[in-house]
Amino acid sequence: MTIKFTKDHEWIRVSGDEATVGITDHAQNALGDVVFVEVPEGGKALEQGAAAAVVESVKAASEVYAPASGTVTEGNQAIVEDPSLVNSDPVGEGWFFKMRLANPSELDALMDKAAYDAYLETL
Repeated sequence: MTIKFTKDHEWIRVSGDEATVGITDHAQNALGDVVFVEVPEGGKALEQGAAAAVVESVKAASEVYAPASGTVTEGNQAIVEDPSLVNSDPVGEGWFFKMRLANPSELDALMDKAAYDAYLETL
């Protein structure tokens, strides 16, 4: 299982051609208390870098971007019903959607944990 990160603070955990996507702890911390989430429906085609979901907090509304191209297999209804899961467990139960990857080689352009941590130091 591989986990990669984007400069927009999404994470993608990959197993084969299946992936789970969410926002990083840094992102949820910057947003503050999450009060609303909109996740994509199963079957939706996504392009790498395109808006895939919406997250709103008491501070701001933000897009969640697709870290890779593919087709959504499931949106996380648990975070729609309880958006606070994004704050309490952003890399676990607070995931946004699952997808089947169209081009796994797109992941090569993303950061591993060490590179993402180094990137955070530059912000």
